[in-house]
Amino acid sequence: MGTVHAKSLDPLPMHGRDLGMNPDDLSDHQEPEQEAKQEILENKDVVVQHVNVQGLGRTKEDLLGYEISDVFQAKNLIDVMKRAHVARQKLLRLGVFKDVEVLIDTSEGSDALPNGLDVTFEVTEIKRVTGSYNTMVGNNEGSMVLGLKLPNLFGRAEKLTFQFSYGTKETSYGLSFFKPQPGFFERNLTLNAYKVTGQFPWSSLKETDRGLSAELNFPVGWTSHSLKWEGVWRELGCLARSASFAVREESGHSLKSALSHTMSIDSRNSAIFPNRGALLRINQELAGYTGGDASFLKEDFELQLNRRLFWDSVLSASFWGGMLYPLGGQPSCIADRFYLGGPTSVRGFGMYSIGPQSEGDYLGGEAYWAGGLHLYTPLPFRPGRGGFGDLFRTHFFLNAGNLCNLNYGEGPQAHLQKLAECIRWSYGAGIVLRLGNIARLELNYCVPMGVQSGDRICDGVQFGAGIRFL
Repeated sequence: MGTVHAKSLDPLPMHGRDLGMNPDDLSDHQEPEQEAKQEILENKDVVVQHVNVQGLGRTKEDLLGYEISDVFQAKNLIDVMKRAHVARQKLLRLGVFKDVEVLIDTSEGSDALPNGLDVTFEVTEIKRVTGSYNTMVGNNEGSMVLGLKLPNLFGRAEKLTFQFSYGTKETSYGLSFFKPQPGFFERNLTLNAYKVTGQFPWSSLKETDRGLSAELNFPVGWTSHSLKWEGVWRELGCLARSASFAVREESGHSLKSALSHTMSIDSRNSAIFPNRGALLRINQELAGYTGGDASFLKEDFELQLNRRLFWDSVLSASFWGGMLYPLGGQPSCIADRFYLGGPTSVRGFGMYSIGPQSEGDYLGGEAYWAGGLHLYTPLPFRPGRGGFGDLFRTHFFLNAGNLCNLNYGEGPQAHLQKLAECIRWSYGAGIVLRLGNIARLELNYCVPMGVQSGDRICDGVQFGAGIRFL
């Protein structure tokens, strides 16, 4: 490698986020002599002789070997930089380090090769115990969340978390244990123990769940999969004395043991404001096979397509659907059925106020579908472009859907006919605000159509907050 050393160039040593620069841009501000050295380093074959990790405390070295081993495969300086950057991102993803810095230097010592390089990762571990306080936005509800975490519990990226949440409709606390597979972070196991108390005013219902669950997540090709078992003791009660007899009939205790599987394919560039890509999510749940007194088969899916148009506008189409089939001759439980309507699904209708109801209490349904067509555009005249203004979008929408109960003694044609009857739909326009990349707020002017007897509508301005929208 002669007299040209990596440590003699301005871009090296590189620390922290500097490693994320585009290697093609390294020579933009260099002097001619440095450009010549850089060209030699870029084109010259190198050998990564040593990869060191400094600053380890309780983290096991064998865990890190899976994440940084790819650096040894680099063939030139630019390749070393790229692979070291990827390795740094993998180390941060483990959730055990507060900071990771990278130093690339020429090899030294008796075994040093003329073209040898040493790569050093300088890490700072997260504290043994951390706490957090934040607010969360759910589907048209908010909550305050307090958390206590023990990261890297046994030295291999395990995490034990205790969380307490107090919200407008729900209060919960739970203990969870997270364990990833070394070298394959996307393949992980989560164990949960929890208690959740929720209020559902549209049904005059309150529910307290005490449960255990085990969930295994893993990718297969382009798809992500989740296998889950959940055992929950459910206690249903009336939220008000005026609750209907149909809701009072559902009150009492039940035990549900269910197996579920979720498959998803997500090529969107953003979960909140995507301008390209698609999402397909399919979920199946089987209850009663592993015990309990709830017995049913439940299927539902979600499809979303996004396409960018002219002037930064985006056309988005989405479709949801699901069906619940009771097993063993037992009727379905009000807590297991589907619900539809509100600012996060069919806009212009009250929250979950479409479908079967009794004395003003909505009972949910065993089958539903919902579709939406949306046009998102930048704000008129583009105020705050490149900054705060990019968090907003103008929103034009057309929604439709139906929810009902089916007679499973009839054939598929009768089922489709039932779902095609009494379609509720709405249209309107409004403004959407993105909250980070996890939630959004909508303020829309809605015009509900196809209203049926018993439906509760919101004709005019409607506000919505949530993480999942039709």
